[in-house]
Amino acid sequence: MKTCIVIPVYNSPYIREVIKSVVIYGYKIIIVDDGCDVKVDISGLDVELITHKKNMGKGQAILSGAKKAKELGYQSFVTMDGDKQHIASEISKMLDVYIDGAIVIGNRNFDDENVPNSSKFGRKFSNFWVKLETFKSLGDTQSGFRIYPVNILDFNIKNKRFDFEIEVLVLHSYKGGDIIDVDVECYYPPADERVSHFDKFKDNLRLSLLHTKLIIQRYLFLRGFLWQ
Repeated sequence: MKTCIVIPVYNSPYIREVIKSVVIYGYKIIIVDDGCDVKVDISGLDVELITHKKNMGKGQAILSGAKKAKELGYQSFVTMDGDKQHIASEISKMLDVYIDGAIVIGNRNFDDENVPNSSKFGRKFSNFWVKLETFKSLGDTQSGFRIYPVNILDFNIKNKRFDFEIEVLVLHSYKGGDIIDVDVECYYPPADERVSHFDKFKDNLRLSLLHTKLIIQRYLFLRGFLWQ
């Protein structure tokens, strides 16, 4: 199986550290600069760099990385965040369970004192709605540590920010695709070192609207109005 690593980044001070932690495993790395205020420094690092002129959202950054992965001949790619949360040595756990065409999710171990309660609640909330939408019990539907097949480029995904990661799972399930999850370790830095661009009001509103839409689509599907 040919796979590479896609790392979307927006104003992370840790991106060089993240790249160096991955490159030692020999993976091809694609960095997507999603309109960073300061140019991403990749000097001396063997990576592919894609640059968005303005911030377009995490989902669009992943899709840009997927397009480049496909151009380079890869069948799948691993997504990692640029904030040090995802641990490069854990990629092998996801690759071990990957099957052709599946999405694999790395279920983050939240048994850490630095994991905020809001993240724990958000994961449970998200898992609940995704189960209603897909009839699948998944452990960490908010995890951005995943393997995607490059054919997600063929999906008609409307949401291109943090809500992308929910919509792509549900659409993949509707199309009969496999979703596999596996437990992985992660690193949660102390609050004063944490980097997050999740807007608690705007992004939670987007997610609520998305779940409403997906529940309606599931109802129409069950009634035979869609995907015939």
